[in-house]
Amino acid sequence: MLVGQRNLSERVGQLQGGYFLVTGIWPLVSRRTFEALTGRKADYWLAQTVGVLVLCIGGVLLTADRHKRLTPELEALAASSAAALALVDLVFVLRGRIRRTYLLDAALETALAAGWVARRRLHMQKGFDGSGAG
Repeated sequence: MLVGQRNLSERVGQLQGGYFLVTGIWPLVSRRTFEALTGRKADYWLAQTVGVLVLCIGGVLLTADRHKRLTPELEALAASSAAALALVDLVFVLRGRIRRTYLLDAALETALAAGWVARRRLHMQKGFDGSGAG
């Protein structure tokens, strides 16, 4: 793993936390701009519900990262939530249910999930015990 990749994998909690904060709060603060990019939503409350959940995950990731407490369980939550959101984006774009702009989110979510895999591998190489201290 290159030095730049190592630094990036160590920052994946900050990256995902920040991305999730922004994308989670967006449907809560500006329906007009959110729907301008993502398309009109028949059940906007559902977009807001997903937004709140994503916002919560982002906040927890940022807090855990700041306190050096990104445990294997939080890493699994982060990686699986990013992978799940990417999969949902891809499936529903292919079915024609959501705009193709969601493919950008799918790519970013996939990169985040891959970042967690890289982080886990790096920690295994370093011999971290999984306590969240590293």
